[in-house]
Amino acid sequence: MVKREVSFSVFYKKNCTFVGNTNFIRYPKRFNTINMTNIFSLEGKNAWVTGACYGIGFNIAKAFVEAGIKNIIFNCRSEEALQRGYENYRAAGITNAKGYVCDVTDENAVKALVEQIHKEVGQIDILVNNAGIIKRIPMHEMKREEFQQVIDIDLVGPFICSSAVLPEMMERREGKIINVCSMMSELGRETVSAYAAAKGGLKMLTRNICSEYGEYNIQCNGIGPGYVATPQTAPLRERQADGSHHPFDAFICAKTPAGRWLEPEELAGPAVFLASHASDAVNGHILYVDGGILAYIGKQPK
Repeated sequence: MVKREVSFSVFYKKNCTFVGNTNFIRYPKRFNTINMTNIFSLEGKNAWVTGACYGIGFNIAKAFVEAGIKNIIFNCRSEEALQRGYENYRAAGITNAKGYVCDVTDENAVKALVEQIHKEVGQIDILVNNAGIIKRIPMHEMKREEFQQVIDIDLVGPFICSSAVLPEMMERREGKIINVCSMMSELGRETVSAYAAAKGGLKMLTRNICSEYGEYNIQCNGIGPGYVATPQTAPLRERQADGSHHPFDAFICAKTPAGRWLEPEELAGPAVFLASHASDAVNGHILYVDGGILAYIGKQPK
């Protein structure tokens, strides 16, 4: 076996234990103090969850708070949305959330926000790229501008935000990036061509960040929610005038082995896992929290 020359930084010399020939294997000393009672803890960490005013992003932020996060940072595109976000955090009894107005597609604004966060809150240990939109338009009727808007928010936004936090994570040689992907990272269906293209691209961006920055002890993974029962999806779950299920509700329940929509709280455990030391050896992975849809071909018609 040919030995590989490795130049270890001061960080590694102080913070890593070397196993066998030091040219080969190293692991952080923190594992000497981490055990099953604290491996999922986020104590002392700061997390930036983009677009976390409500919905999935808000529930991820809430889970982080329950896991001991020091500060939650969130951003919205408007002052009105920001205030609505603060109302949601206050209603949940969360007092350590700091919000900002920022458009994730504006590269200069994002860079300025990251600098402001560093000054006002501290380092960003965890980034969750949650902000996103969907436009349900048949592809042959969709305008280029509509397609581009979805790509810009759902794919370019995560690129911009990740690029902005990576330099500091590289310097510290530690960081977590979680991209909120989708089952549409794997599947297609009618009227969501832009969304599927963006989420498929986000899956590959996740893997490439892992490939490019894993050597800096940065883990980038994705979480792929299934169909979640949120206020935004409530109209799709309402009973019809004749008492029957909404056609889409019936479709989702039939396609999900669990036979139901997921609850927002069911994303809490997977999100905390990907943000904590429990996932330090997990990188470039998309964790689908979908009730089994992607594994299921459906029941045979009777």
